[in-house]
Amino acid sequence: MDKAQSSTSTPGSGAAGPAAGAIRDHRRQWRDCLYVYPVISRRAGGLSIGLNINPDKLCNFGCLYCQVDRHIRRNLDVVDLDRLKAELELALGEAAGGRIWAEPHFAQAPASMRRINDIAFSGDGEPTARPEFDAAVKVAADAKAAAGLADVKIVVITNSTHLGSPQVARALPILDANNGEIWAKLDAGTQELFDVVNRPHPARALDDIVSGITAVAAGRAVVIQTLFFRIDGRGPGEAEIAAYAARLREILAGGGRIKLVQLHTIARGPMSPSARALSDDELDKLAEAIRRAVPEVPIEAYYGADVAFVVCP
Repeated sequence: MDKAQSSTSTPGSGAAGPAAGAIRDHRRQWRDCLYVYPVISRRAGGLSIGLNINPDKLCNFGCLYCQVDRHIRRNLDVVDLDRLKAELELALGEAAGGRIWAEPHFAQAPASMRRINDIAFSGDGEPTARPEFDAAVKVAADAKAAAGLADVKIVVITNSTHLGSPQVARALPILDANNGEIWAKLDAGTQELFDVVNRPHPARALDDIVSGITAVAAGRAVVIQTLFFRIDGRGPGEAEIAAYAARLREILAGGGRIKLVQLHTIARGPMSPSARALSDDELDKLAEAIRRAVPEVPIEAYYGADVAFVVCP
């Protein structure tokens, strides 16, 4: 199912029982792979082949809603591109050949989801911060082409802090030529909430984040990923939502194209006890307010297990 064709997901909808367990389990470990982890994505309606090129868990954000335990780190200075290639080719081969569906973790997946939807850069840190990022994108593009999977997307899920970097500039032509998409994080409309929610280190200006998204979106349509939630019991107020909508309009006014805005709330247990999920009704009200403010941009809301990859490096 292509969710971009619908206005919102249905609260509480989706699989139940063992199949739901497969859909909701998005652990970043498959067999003995270091970088590659396939997951069932209800949002994508199929299999997402996750690429975690940050298994060292280093990140320049400390998002309140992040579920990654960064107390345990791995000492990995560079991405082993040969290993990444081998693991990705293995996952694509097992999925395309149907063998992956015999594994206990995937055996309960419904027939409609037994398809490869995308290869997604999403993991325990910010993928675009890696100097090898463009080389990793080339590995993904080559593996996809070798497997005859031209329709499969390459999705880059990013916190938007390195969109102006040399490695992203080198990667963009590869993505454009290989059905690639940028999914850019934007969790706030004001600097104040940005600092509280995303906790960038070193400090970042939200203006610079929005400028980076605008520049990239001028060359291709991007997906905006946003996660709203309660902090110490309080969700984002009307003024914050108005400021967020103004940021979307700023991107459009600067020549950026927005394919879709995905509104999420917390789906898995965060490390911070102050972060709690919004109810379905609360998320729906926020989505409707943003639709009224920016009617030219498609807005979708995702609840609970609807999310396969939250922008949460």
